[in-house]
Amino acid sequence: MDYVIIVAGGKGLRMGGDIPKQFLPIGGKPVLMRTIDRFREYDKEIRIILVLPKAQQDYWNELCQKYPSFNSEGIQIADGGQTRFHSVQNGLNLVPDDAQGVVGVHDGVRPFVSVETIKRCYEAAREVKAVLPVTEVVETLRYTPENRNVFRGDYRLVQTPQVFDIQLLKEANKQEYKESFTDDASVVEGIGQKVTMVEGNRENIKITTPFDIKIAEALLK
Repeated sequence: MDYVIIVAGGKGLRMGGDIPKQFLPIGGKPVLMRTIDRFREYDKEIRIILVLPKAQQDYWNELCQKYPSFNSEGIQIADGGQTRFHSVQNGLNLVPDDAQGVVGVHDGVRPFVSVETIKRCYEAAREVKAVLPVTEVVETLRYTPENRNVFRGDYRLVQTPQVFDIQLLKEANKQEYKESFTDDASVVEGIGQKVTMVEGNRENIKITTPFDIKIAEALLK
């Protein structure tokens, strides 16, 4: 059985508004609903765990009533934590301890992940246990401590979903939190697990600023 933990704990501060970014409409539909629908395009039976701050859960329920065409059935809700690490822990607690298969962790504000990227990540994780999607760096990078350019071919941009063997991720999340745990790949690397890179898709942007909303509207067109 496949699972996905969709983490949507943002407060939307960089948007400059009162509505958290994951609830903002693009093309007439909230970002978070578009993200969930993309995973259902990949697998209509996938088990979805949505991690939301308690303060936002009533608003989410109101949105589900406002958009009756969105199917909210079967979505389990977990409380957001102090950090992303703790939020994922809370979501992972809703996956049965004896579950077999793979689980993805995805940013709720990445609605343009392609079905092909999702498929690549899940299929690869069944073989190698830990996978993250990446794209090439197309702009020049500068290393500021030494004020010099670096070879961009040595770097990749990291996206989600990051997908793992369920039991592996559960074991990794038993660790004590560290500031170096910037994503789920770094968490599993903390127990010595190698993470394999697969190809992502350039459109899989993370919506965090008003400019990103403009890009999102353009992508929909």
